[in-house]
Amino acid sequence: MELYQMTAWELAGLLHSGEVSAREVVAACYERIDAVEGDLKAFLTLTPEAALSQAGSIDERRKAGEPLPAVAGIPIAQKDLFCTAGVRTTCASKVLQYFVPPYDATVISRCRDAGMIMLGKTNMDEFAMGSSTENSAFQVTANPWDLKRVPGGSSGGSAAAVASGEAITSLGTDTGGSIRQPSSLCGLVGLKPTYGRVSRYGVVAYASSLDQVGPICKDVRDTAMVLGVIAGKDPMDATSADIPVPDYVGTLGRDISGMRGGIAHELLYGEGIDPQVRATIEQAVKQLEALGVQFDDVSMPHAEYSLPVYYIIAPAECSSNLARYDGVRYGHRTERETTDIYDLFAKSRAEGFGPEVRLRIIKGTYVLSAGYYDAYYSKALKVRSLIKMDFDRAFEKYDFLICPTSPTVAFEIGEKADDPLAMKLADICTIPVNLAGIPAVNVPCGFVDGLPVGMQLMGAPFTEDTLLQVAYAYEQSTDWHTRRPAL
Repeated sequence: MELYQMTAWELAGLLHSGEVSAREVVAACYERIDAVEGDLKAFLTLTPEAALSQAGSIDERRKAGEPLPAVAGIPIAQKDLFCTAGVRTTCASKVLQYFVPPYDATVISRCRDAGMIMLGKTNMDEFAMGSSTENSAFQVTANPWDLKRVPGGSSGGSAAAVASGEAITSLGTDTGGSIRQPSSLCGLVGLKPTYGRVSRYGVVAYASSLDQVGPICKDVRDTAMVLGVIAGKDPMDATSADIPVPDYVGTLGRDISGMRGGIAHELLYGEGIDPQVRATIEQAVKQLEALGVQFDDVSMPHAEYSLPVYYIIAPAECSSNLARYDGVRYGHRTERETTDIYDLFAKSRAEGFGPEVRLRIIKGTYVLSAGYYDAYYSKALKVRSLIKMDFDRAFEKYDFLICPTSPTVAFEIGEKADDPLAMKLADICTIPVNLAGIPAVNVPCGFVDGLPVGMQLMGAPFTEDTLLQVAYAYEQSTDWHTRRPAL
């Protein structure tokens, strides 16, 4: 097996024993990038000099007998909305095409401090707005399982990089499903942590009450390892939770017999779920039952309102967050003649933002405007509370809930470009989780027409350890996670 095909925990064992060096692992990833990046287009920026230098330093420290974290020497790809000191951060937007941050996001510094080596910054939907990575201002990323299909989004570059072997693991962000959905379409494990479990400091904001950082990995053990690196209270982020971080890896392998699982009825049997995807999830439920889990059907009566609620709240928050990109302080500034400061704002934003971002800003400004705030935004907040209450009631009785992650397998590039509603329906199963602020993980559970299908496990706040425990038990009883695209 080639080094780039291995998991992080497998490589960690080889690095610890001295069988391979960090430089060899990093070099293997860059060789893989050279071989397939022309077809995939997963990266926007590569940092080979810095990566090889860091790898050499880690090798020297290991030879000197210095105790190092388990992930030291593991290459990682970072979504291009994490601030990285000295390395440009574009958010896949022309607005930030030349922006080089002066500081690191907390998740970046925690990965670096643990010895993880950044290979580069990955492509995404512009400002994380999209479900296919087709909204990038620079390029369209392909799915390693079928280069004519999308990898999902908005963290599509991060998912494609891991699935193809360009990176061993990666980080993404999840506002309405942007870690879990591309993980599903690319056959990977992707975890959206509880809101507040991971710091958002230095993460370029889309919708601040929904955004959360999480890992995209080849299997559950890798996911547990990376989550342990990035989780925890951060004094730079007032929304990060001051709650102890469990030993996520240590919970793996525990018996799940006797656990109670709930089948989220509206999210499995509602409209828009492909019958073959539904059948695959039903088969996964049977497998978990064979492992001792007891299942009941659970009604989530307000789940059907998640999509309209999300597309009121998220655009409202993005219209506020993106107001800072005005062509004055930083970011793109028009070179056309302008009549006044407002004309400068308008022309700079029109040139810098792509159509999807402009549309969401307009929607958000509308629902927050006088006369419409109460009619739309205020009501959406109330329904959001009802959605959260549905989950709270369910978790009084059940250890976790299950449903599909994506209602379909990966669709063709351009297939939904002219149908905005169809594109938004790609997140119909994932959005409720963000509105409720709870954790959820995608786990590969089968294939339809040769394309990966993922199941979504959802848990009560700060029960990532339980979700990983269930996910690992399922994973070890199947072989879906071992399959790789023949790219």
